[in-house]
Amino acid sequence: MDRTSQRLLKEDRVHGDVMFPLAAYWIELPAGTPVLDTHWHEEAEFFLLLEGEIMFQVDTDYFPLRPGEAVFIESGDIHAAYALKDSPCRFCALVFHPDLLASAQYDTIQQTVILPLLEKRQSFPRHISPDIPWQLELLRHLERMMEAYDNKMPGFEAFMKGTLLIMLSQIAIEGRSVNRSQSESADTTKINRLKKVILYIQDNYQEPIRTRDLSELIPMSEGQFCRFFKAMTRKTPVDYINSYRIRQAADLLQQTERKISDIALEVGFDNVSYFIKVFRKAMKCSPSEFRKGQGQVSAQGQLYP
Repeated sequence: MDRTSQRLLKEDRVHGDVMFPLAAYWIELPAGTPVLDTHWHEEAEFFLLLEGEIMFQVDTDYFPLRPGEAVFIESGDIHAAYALKDSPCRFCALVFHPDLLASAQYDTIQQTVILPLLEKRQSFPRHISPDIPWQLELLRHLERMMEAYDNKMPGFEAFMKGTLLIMLSQIAIEGRSVNRSQSESADTTKINRLKKVILYIQDNYQEPIRTRDLSELIPMSEGQFCRFFKAMTRKTPVDYINSYRIRQAADLLQQTERKISDIALEVGFDNVSYFIKVFRKAMKCSPSEFRKGQGQVSAQGQLYP
């Protein structure tokens, strides 16, 4: 695999650090706020819905998610979430690199549960429901890990890693794990095409991006590309680009004291009034209100992925 292909699987945000590649997030979103834009990362992720109703996407699969249910997202999986009702949404996410679970030397644990997870031969169910007793146990483990991460008591890192290993032991029982090592070639082609386009947007969002430029990457006709992109992301290319630019702007507004007009230009908007209009629609507040902290809750949801 060349370097460009490897980069297609990467997200810029770092979850945890080299010594402990795991992070947890608690997100509260007001009604009408987008839940998760289409994205992916090298880390695996458990997404647990606490309030609201959403439609979750993993690669080309869509399924509704109710409070108390969770999703497991493999390393490299494209994923997104969309609100089904105009109501608040609350969720938590545990994001970890599979390397966290690796043994210091190749042993039985590495052979029987870690390697099968890495190779997607023996993985968690994608949709985890409390209606199935053994899956309810997985959900309880997730809740305990989120609590341990929040409290950060001495030794919590060992608790997090140990609990993940216990969860892997529970899916090792026959009939519980899922084999995703072989996927449909047509779906793989669609996913790789989408990743190529999103990578281009991430690398060039500060510059003008034309739909024609994106369609030529695949390649497709411009009309065919727009239909393909919306079918995969539920957004037009322009809406997706604007959403990505707004997330970058939100980061800059929180981390710097630079002028709003300068930030707008840096993230690719050549019209400040249009930037403010798009920002308000996405974040439910103006850029200046967001900087003052009035948009803190929606900011967390936007910045998490």
